[in-house]
Amino acid sequence: MNRREFSAGAACILGAAALGLPGALWAQAKKPEDGVEYLTLDKRVNTDAPPGKVEVIEFFWYSCPHCNAFEPKLNAWIQKLPGDVVIKRVPVAFRDDFVPQQRLYYTLEAMGKVDQLHDKVFHAIHVDRNPLAREEQITAWVETQGLDKAKFSELYRSFSVSTKARRAAQLQDQFKVTGVPALGIAGRWYTDGELSRNMDRALQVTDYLVAEARKSR
Repeated sequence: MNRREFSAGAACILGAAALGLPGALWAQAKKPEDGVEYLTLDKRVNTDAPPGKVEVIEFFWYSCPHCNAFEPKLNAWIQKLPGDVVIKRVPVAFRDDFVPQQRLYYTLEAMGKVDQLHDKVFHAIHVDRNPLAREEQITAWVETQGLDKAKFSELYRSFSVSTKARRAAQLQDQFKVTGVPALGIAGRWYTDGELSRNMDRALQVTDYLVAEARKSR
């Protein structure tokens, strides 16, 4: 979803090619071209990856239909990652009303519940039609998932979660994210479905850039 386009209808026009629908896969054997299928950042971004590891960031928004459609593809890709690649999810906030879902993600992370509930958040929004757009909607939903509502609310409003949300906004700007889903690789490169033409190809480009990052270690 392009950051300038927020209606579901407009986003679906962009997303039809970006998500790798039939006929969208192309040039799979072609070496990715800088400035065409990916961008090299002007300034390298510090990563949280341990020494010897390559960090891949997925930028996403829970309410984005294309992020929802991409999630199974990403999960399958993650299952095949070699041991020297670490994945980090970063929820974007193109507007202030995205922030509640940023806080939702980081609160789940603080509670150790991302693996259990991350996919369920997408399902709640895109299948159950529960927007989870405001704090009261979010806290009511997490209670139905068996979480302690008071503990969740305490963490949701905590300084640590606020700090992580601010850091997410910084990373979004440092990688010059123009839409989601998008991928940042090794603090040096950026790609998304618009550049790569579809997210299947974006993952292939990411594999290529991970290999390039290994060469420079």
